[in-house]
Amino acid sequence: MNETHEDDLDDAVMGERRRLTNLAYRLLGSLADAEDVVQETYARWYAQSEQQRAAIESPGGWLTTVAGRICLNLLGSARVRRERYVGEWIPEPLPAHREGAAGAAADPADRITLDESVHMAFLVVLESMTPAERVAFVLHDIFQYPFAEVAEVLGRSAAACRQLATSARRRIRASPAPATPSSAQAGVVRDFKRAWEAKDVRSLMDLLDPDATVIADGGGLVGALLEPLTGRENIVRAYLDVTRFGPETTFLERTVNGQPGLIAQQGGVTVTVFAFRIVDDRITHIWGVRNPEKLRPWTSADA
Repeated sequence: MNETHEDDLDDAVMGERRRLTNLAYRLLGSLADAEDVVQETYARWYAQSEQQRAAIESPGGWLTTVAGRICLNLLGSARVRRERYVGEWIPEPLPAHREGAAGAAADPADRITLDESVHMAFLVVLESMTPAERVAFVLHDIFQYPFAEVAEVLGRSAAACRQLATSARRRIRASPAPATPSSAQAGVVRDFKRAWEAKDVRSLMDLLDPDATVIADGGGLVGALLEPLTGRENIVRAYLDVTRFGPETTFLERTVNGQPGLIAQQGGVTVTVFAFRIVDDRITHIWGVRNPEKLRPWTSADA
């Protein structure tokens, strides 16, 4: 292979990094794991000889198949790991793209396209799927891969992959996406923040669905609820004292996984990220991520 062709092939292969990161994050719900998958995928690509790489008709397809298989293996072992996880496990939250931020080009969080397939409520539904359902659904329904290619990843027939995707869709339909427009959601989140800071019980009760649920993820590294908290009365009692998050905590409105959310900061460091599910202008779910290992993309004061 001549040097120019090899350089062009390298450029094309490295140009797949954003797409692979997007794929792996949706499959795993973890930015750190997604980056590890992408690194391993490239390591396997370059472990081949130049002749082997040149013989691959579709480098992008090869990379996707390898990344998908690595994710499938990780999803299989994740269930065992999460049985040992302290408290509830929540997908890793993503900040909005920081245009022009220092180091942004190297930050995998800035490679993630923020659309409805990364909304926290959607990722939580993906977590309820079997590993094979999740891979089939994400590859076919979100990334538009034909079932023949999905079959290469899963090691099953195209017909079997089609059935897996159908089963996954039933799970999605059983948990409909929020119908409240994003602008209206922002207003609800803003009102919640103000009522919370003011300890306005009446307003908090009005903003929360009667069966609202709070789920927190501390990973055993920081204090957090170990089990879901359900019922707006219970939530209001637990959350009225904002000092429970520590002295001099500041709450800021931020985009979380492409939707309006909140963050809690202490000394410019983000210590909690809150994502919301809002239906008919009422909050039905609050996800609070406190595990510091999941907050690395949020650690700067400008996050």
